[in-house]
Amino acid sequence: MGTTSSPGNQGTRVALLIVAAIRFYREGLALFFHARDGFEVAGTAADVASTVDLVDRVEFDVALLDMATPAAPTAIALLRAVAPGRAIVALGVREDEDEVIPLAEAGVDGFVSRDASLEELCLAVRSAAEGETQCSPRVAAMLAHRVATLARQLPDRAPIPLTRRQLEIVKLIDEGLPNKAIAQRLFIEVPTVKNHVHNILQRLDVKHRQDAALAVRRLSQGVLPS
Repeated sequence: MGTTSSPGNQGTRVALLIVAAIRFYREGLALFFHARDGFEVAGTAADVASTVDLVDRVEFDVALLDMATPAAPTAIALLRAVAPGRAIVALGVREDEDEVIPLAEAGVDGFVSRDASLEELCLAVRSAAEGETQCSPRVAAMLAHRVATLARQLPDRAPIPLTRRQLEIVKLIDEGLPNKAIAQRLFIEVPTVKNHVHNILQRLDVKHRQDAALAVRRLSQGVLPS
């Protein structure tokens, strides 16, 4: 399935896997996204076991995970392991470091707080599908503080000025994949890949795709560019 063109919608159609323990909450989210232009619901799950079953049977772009679901961290780890190309958005996040930082370290792509609006929910889901992170200013500040703390702990390592999605694309470039194959692997559109590649070349100040891959390898090894 993946993100596909949708008549009457500028952009792409995002397929969702909704994971929430409370049935009326889960079904309410499904009804909302069914009626929302640009989205479709690939499936819903109530727990980790049913999530495992659905991951094997449906195609989706974003997993929307209610943090009130029992064993939510287990579900995140599972999705990262068995569906590495899909984004994960955490719903109902408490805006404190004890919850936000572990979620970020687990690989969550979007954060929707308990006080967020439906418009903010849609924005977080669509941003995650496009490889970007959407969150409240408070959560963004926590993440920035965490990044700064880690940077101070690694003073001799050159920072890599790329987003998580851009690093994924550089890795696939390094494997020799063209834009179309990268788009298929990451379940995004080819123009989105081209836009990411353009931004990667600009951020790394290089002219060619393979030069970008080499630069990232050198930076990840702590070697300053010459």
